Amino acid sequence: ELSCDGFELMMYKAWYEEIDDLISYLKELQLYIPVVHCEKNIGSCISASTTEEMERAFTYFKEDCRLAKEISAQKLVLHLWGGRVSDSNFETNLYCYKELNDIAKQYGLELLIENIVCNVKDPMTRWCQLVEWYPNIRLVFDTKMAAFHGQLELLYQKEYEWLWKNGHICHYHIGDYGSTAMDWANLKSLPIGKGNIDFNSFATFLKKTNYNGFLTLEGTAFNDNGEADIALLNQCFEIMRGW
Repeated sequence: ELSCDGFELMMYKAWYEEIDDLISYLKELQLYIPVVHCEKNIGSCISASTTEEMERAFTYFKEDCRLAKEISAQKLVLHLWGGRVSDSNFETNLYCYKELNDIAKQYGLELLIENIVCNVKDPMTRWCQLVEWYPNIRLVFDTKMAAFHGQLELLYQKEYEWLWKNGHICHYHIGDYGSTAMDWANLKSLPIGKGNIDFNSFATFLKKTNYNGFLTLEGTAFNDNGEADIALLNQCFEIMRGW
């Protein structure tokens, strides 16, 4: 019923116990799934930095890679940090990226690091550190995450144009945000037009940069019966095609 061109599969922790069945099911569906979003707790485990949590992070990541390869995905989206610890042990997250990227390459996958919310610094600061350490790193820009930190406008500034000119940003997550900066109670992604992000400026930016890669809609949309609001989501796809 969705008028999208493909899907980004979000992995969940409970699915690891039945991952082979999940792979078989997805193959039977024959959907176009070019992108897999790694289980979000991977970043939280890395940030925790204990031996046990680190082992769990890499176990989950390798399974995500296996799943992505089996369903012929091309890209992996990763939260490199997360949880309550967030970016407070960021040097650990920096070090882990190399090994994670090497694993992804072994599976023929391109690893993308998302601008996840922080509770010590901010996503743009952390991205700059990552690019300094890893000049070939690839990134996914989330509009809602950026707006949460009041950093969406940085995307359009000359100071940061190297992010797209040098090919670091190669994927976008599209979600609206309906509150002021750092409002943790209202962090969820909204459908386009249900928040206060200026998507006209964003569309102008996409045209200016000749972007022709993937855009993943991440708007939470339910109707009054608690069912997925297909009509609203399809309206969002039409808006995105208009860009």
